[in-house]
Amino acid sequence: MSKLILRSELLNRLVDGRTPSKDEACRIYQDADRDPTELYQVSQLLRTSHKGTTVTYSRKVFFNLINLCRDTCSYCTYKSEPEHAKVSMLSKNDIITLAEVGKKHHCTEALFVTGERPEQKYQEAREWLKENGFSSTAEYLVEASEIALDNGLFPHTNAGNLTKEEMRQLKSTNVSLGLMLENASERFSESGMPHQFAPSKNPKARIRVLQNAGELRIPMTTGLLIGIGESPQELIDSIYAIKEIHEKYQNIQEVILQNFQPKIDTPMKSSPSPQERYFKTLVALTRIILPKMNIQIPPNLSPESYASFLSAGINDWGGISPVTRDFVNPEFPWPEINDIDANCADAGFHLRTRFPVYPEFFHMVNQDLVSKMSEISDSENLVSREYAR
Repeated sequence: MSKLILRSELLNRLVDGRTPSKDEACRIYQDADRDPTELYQVSQLLRTSHKGTTVTYSRKVFFNLINLCRDTCSYCTYKSEPEHAKVSMLSKNDIITLAEVGKKHHCTEALFVTGERPEQKYQEAREWLKENGFSSTAEYLVEASEIALDNGLFPHTNAGNLTKEEMRQLKSTNVSLGLMLENASERFSESGMPHQFAPSKNPKARIRVLQNAGELRIPMTTGLLIGIGESPQELIDSIYAIKEIHEKYQNIQEVILQNFQPKIDTPMKSSPSPQERYFKTLVALTRIILPKMNIQIPPNLSPESYASFLSAGINDWGGISPVTRDFVNPEFPWPEINDIDANCADAGFHLRTRFPVYPEFFHMVNQDLVSKMSEISDSENLVSREYAR
């Protein structure tokens, strides 16, 4: 690894391949709060050393399977109520139709998103499931994933706190699963906090799910939500919580760092989004703590400045859809893929299309799914340039 001329002895040691202790990470953050220049330099160097100059994204279809949810988060507009016009309940025919559209646009990912066990709270959800022949959302997800596979898409499911058995069943059809940790501090579940009425967001429960996935050897996407009232220390603790899971199970394929954006009609509508320098500093710090990790920010949530985060050490843009909107953040449209490609090239990077599982995690995936992906993959286990055109 090439050398940088750094004032910080600690950062110099990190350039040599050492990862910081938690106390050292706190010191690095405090120094960067005054001047983040050297932190950004080291994060870029580590990213280039471990990831090269390739930046990836997943070309996806967002299947908003059911957006009823037993939880209520103070910042969420994804959740709907049965009487609302925006309620989504996709039938099997809806899934087939949307998958066919995605296939025509050369998508490879079927992102299945649901509310947290809606059938436990809503009679409407129970009746909808029964009409489709299922007793639970998780049971429906298994068949929905099979439909997507039959239509040439590769499923990635984000359905909250799945049980170990539910994840075991989904492993046969999903190349990866997702569960945002958001924050490892239980303070956010206390009275008046964002997760007070969202028991599934309890960090102990979420960490247990990530651990169960590790025991099942399932590649997992997780991440943090930045700007919801956390302290820098809580975010650093959260990064280390993810690091600990990955060191034990080696199954965390990606860490998403998502900047909070206030939404109307929510209790947090007046809360500000995080300042960009603070957000970028935490992104760079994540690269320092997890030097070999795939790290992404959602480009649609930083529409004017997403390309600048390449200077903070990211190597991925997450899922981007040419056919469906971001149902979690519908007020933020996806940037055009051609524009992202141009911005990457201007910064000296090559944009490539990946599957919803990263190349280095293919060995954890059901071999039947690997065989299907091999039909449109290249020698690097990325989507072939011919297919991703």
